[in-house]
Amino acid sequence: MRRREFIAAGGAILAGATLGGSLARAGAPSDTIRTGVIGAGVRGQQLMDAMSRLPGFHVAAYCDVLPFRLEEARQFADRDAYGTADYRRILDDPSVDAVCIATTFSEHYRVAMDALDAGKHVYCEKTLVKGIDESLALKSRADESPHLIFQTGFQYQSSPLYRRAIELVRNGDIGDVAAIACQWNRNGDWRRAVPDPRWERQINWRMYREYSSGLVAELSAHQMDFCNRLVGSDVVSIQGFGGIDYWKDGRETYDNTHVTCRYASGITATFASLTSNSLNGYRVSVLGKKGSVILGTRHGWFVPEGESGDVPGGVDLVSGASVADGSQAAYQYSNASAAYRIDAPDDDPTPQALAGFGGAIVDGRQPVSGAGTGAAVAVMVQMSLDAMDTMTPQAWRPEYTRAFSDS
Repeated sequence: MRRREFIAAGGAILAGATLGGSLARAGAPSDTIRTGVIGAGVRGQQLMDAMSRLPGFHVAAYCDVLPFRLEEARQFADRDAYGTADYRRILDDPSVDAVCIATTFSEHYRVAMDALDAGKHVYCEKTLVKGIDESLALKSRADESPHLIFQTGFQYQSSPLYRRAIELVRNGDIGDVAAIACQWNRNGDWRRAVPDPRWERQINWRMYREYSSGLVAELSAHQMDFCNRLVGSDVVSIQGFGGIDYWKDGRETYDNTHVTCRYASGITATFASLTSNSLNGYRVSVLGKKGSVILGTRHGWFVPEGESGDVPGGVDLVSGASVADGSQAAYQYSNASAAYRIDAPDDDPTPQALAGFGGAIVDGRQPVSGAGTGAAVAVMVQMSLDAMDTMTPQAWRPEYTRAFSDS
């Protein structure tokens, strides 16, 4: 099966199915990629379900330290797959070709390094690793095994909507980019139900510094990756503020984060994430001299500059939902009558990202979202956390650029 067949399969899945059930296969043909999923929580199960629908993949094994997660994951696995609490069993299995890592953030580095040492292709969820030293070390280790495919799970790299947005910007449709404003707001405590108190830290690991870097690593990292691709120049410095200001529940990671990143090209990008107000939810706004591109997760809008005016019919430019009146965010955009929606097929890029991973394995070439891409964002995440913790700007170092030069 060639790479184009993997990509085509991803597109067909997105057009004709939604993630939910599983299509178990009795066995893995010789031309399939036998894959183990390490970390069978919510994200791991989503990856398993997506692969079960992709020709060319066979979910051969899955791992989690929580027994009820293993039980939940079984429905998404192939019939002959096995579950285990020890990920090394999967790495020691010579029949497994590749692994998808969806463990807690703090475990990514150890598992990814062990997987490379075991000779497995690796798909590792973002954020890639925790800290600058781990980022440099993992990228160096991946470079030592160029025959192994290493992909960072930034699925928006595979989104037709986001690729189309980049084309519009690079074609000059919005003119010179002045700034990028990103947000990912929610109104909720970000906690998951815990069936047994002894599993609190394993299930709600995002709340604890030992395991997580919080909102920047889990949410803003996606948008940082997009900005890096769009801007195409080095980061210069990062500033930030954050705090535990609303949810006084014992968490250790910030419940609101505000990060500003300055690029060498002169573009400034901001990244905000709230857990106590969800206005406008997810949004990326690329602001140019001639117009703006505004992106949600499923739809986008191009808005040219011009004379001020209301959006026709009171339409939310991102969601397309009608708005009752100006008090409910009937956005004021310039020359709104000339705005148009950016439509692109497929609203969940995860299967396409996995299809790209499979295609890269078949073709023997590294994917666009490789170890360098992931490591560069991981460094930005750590710089953001350091800036918020110390309230001191953090400078990008030349050695980062040299280390991640293929990103």
